[in-house]
Amino acid sequence: MDTALTRLTGVRHPVVQTGMGWVAGPRLVTAVARAGGLGILGSATMTVPQLRCAIREIRERTDRPFGVNLRADAGDAAERAGILAAEGVRVASFGLAPSRELIARLRDAGVVVMPTVGARRHAEKVAAWGADAVLVQGAEGGGHTGEVATTVLLPQVVDAVDIPVVAAGGFHDGRGLVAALAYGACGIAMGTRFLLTADSTVPAPVKAAYLAASAGDVIVTRKVDGLPHRMLRTPLVASLERAGPVRLLWRALRQAAAFRRVSGLGWGGLLRDGLALRRARRLGWAQVLLAANTPMLLRAAMVEGRVDSGVMAAGQVAAVIEDIPSCAELIEGIVAEAAAILRGWPSLSVDRRYA
Repeated sequence: MDTALTRLTGVRHPVVQTGMGWVAGPRLVTAVARAGGLGILGSATMTVPQLRCAIREIRERTDRPFGVNLRADAGDAAERAGILAAEGVRVASFGLAPSRELIARLRDAGVVVMPTVGARRHAEKVAAWGADAVLVQGAEGGGHTGEVATTVLLPQVVDAVDIPVVAAGGFHDGRGLVAALAYGACGIAMGTRFLLTADSTVPAPVKAAYLAASAGDVIVTRKVDGLPHRMLRTPLVASLERAGPVRLLWRALRQAAAFRRVSGLGWGGLLRDGLALRRARRLGWAQVLLAANTPMLLRAAMVEGRVDSGVMAAGQVAAVIEDIPSCAELIEGIVAEAAAILRGWPSLSVDRRYA
């Protein structure tokens, strides 16, 4: 499938694997790249030296294009952007809108800039600042999420901007790819679906918990980090939902100390990132402290396999996933199914403005 996404990034298929912290490491990104999709390295939980090493490890495993997800509000965002430019990374993705200056720096170095947005106005802003493409995540998506469904948000953004739009939130098969193309998108992005592949390093008990989840088991809570966060319902999440503010803040402080040890950040670095997070997301200090929970709670599940004491970010699509294919099998299946649908609907009129 030849779309604006494949031409912009150099990949064979219009399928993106999102940059999930603790999940999207070199092994998963390499498998996606080899399969013809766009794998994105999740770097928010890495130190700067770890990021450089991870990029080089992927480079040693494949010569195909890949991307790196960066935190635009991190104090060392400019340094990390410099590494992407120096290492020849094809795509930089962001969960929050990067500054105009950061976009310009990456583009001048030949890096494709693709921020993730959850509102039309945010898409218009990053497009005006020079972003090459935008990834639109609807409320069905896992992790931090908004309130507008993909089927409502996606066409709004497609109509509002003149850059390629990638659709995220609720996608897992070829039918979804065809639907996204019909809305005017140039591809789809998936997180939960790639987490549940044989190439994902997520421990088997955690994958089993995802496969067992029903629609009612995928909830949105603010008790983990103070922001709307879509995840699986677990005993830990249930206890957080019942906890009072004092208990939540004490837990947040303990998790911040643990993340400082794992990440190598000093207290000064944590404070700097906290200030940036507070400004970028207009959070109160209580919410900033709660946000310190997230990296270590995710690590407990995604790295250590502790289903009962970790957090498992999940899109609603988890409720309909029933298998664990390889990345190659997944991407080939999606593309084949989409092609078969399009061949069966010869009169289907797809908006090709971005194709």
